Amino acid sequence: MSSVQQNVIKHKVGLLNLAAELGNVSRACKVMGFSRDTFYRYRSAVESGGIDALIDANRRKPNPKNRVEEATEMAVAAFAIEQPAFGQVRVSNELRKRGIFVSPSGVRCVWLRRDLESFKKRLLALERHVVETGGVLTEAQVSALEKKQDDDVAHGEIETAHPGYLGSQDTFYVGTIKGVGRIYQQSFIDTYSKWAAAKLYTSKTPITGADLLNDRVLPFLAEQGMGLIRVLTDRGTEYSANQKPMITSSTWPLMTLSTPGPKPIIRKPTAFASASIRLSCKSSTRSRSGARYTGQSKSCKLI
Repeated sequence: MSSVQQNVIKHKVGLLNLAAELGNVSRACKVMGFSRDTFYRYRSAVESGGIDALIDANRRKPNPKNRVEEATEMAVAAFAIEQPAFGQVRVSNELRKRGIFVSPSGVRCVWLRRDLESFKKRLLALERHVVETGGVLTEAQVSALEKKQDDDVAHGEIETAHPGYLGSQDTFYVGTIKGVGRIYQQSFIDTYSKWAAAKLYTSKTPITGADLLNDRVLPFLAEQGMGLIRVLTDRGTEYSANQKPMITSSTWPLMTLSTPGPKPIIRKPTAFASASIRLSCKSSTRSRSGARYTGQSKSCKLI
């Protein structure tokens, strides 16, 4: 089942599950925004054909006359396993060299019918083919698998060997409660087993990050006879040991008393004052209209 089909039937399955949990069809329909007639239609469809019966049936009937020949379709599927990294345009060109004429859109249609439309799906088909036939990978197939592995590492996908090998921890802002303040959630997920633990706190400090590990994570792993090797975080301030203490109503008086006074301002010498060349100018006094002023003469010398 594709991801699109899962999203289509997600709300339908949610309606059935909510009605089973509440034990009241009317209340479940009111919460989900459906009518009771729709609920009974969904339930009868599941009872008759299972979950897949909730998928909307396509009213368009397939027309086999518009499809490519069976031999051409088999050639396209085989080439997808032979060269999983090639796109539809390149596949069409390579098959044309072999005497098989199919358009890029035709290649795409074959991939969609055989669930090979993405590079990841073609690699999965290659792995199944190798397991079933026991064949040897070619150089192009090996490079495609290595490229997929490099892309996974570049996008943050990490392979883990066992539970406790790597844990992922992060902090999320939940909201603000009147009289309490901000609420934060410390979350931990084991990347191998997908086991998770979470706690709510009123602060975002390294103490809260360590408290989740000591209170929930490490005791649970110890009960299972395992340990925690490493933890992956986003290097936030709550996971740093150099974070400044948080100012609260209880710590503010202490910080006020221990805060030193202002530092004296020390003026640094300018470039002119630190230069080794000084000018010595003679001053002269002149009398003009009975007023006395001091002026500088133009006779200066270097000393």
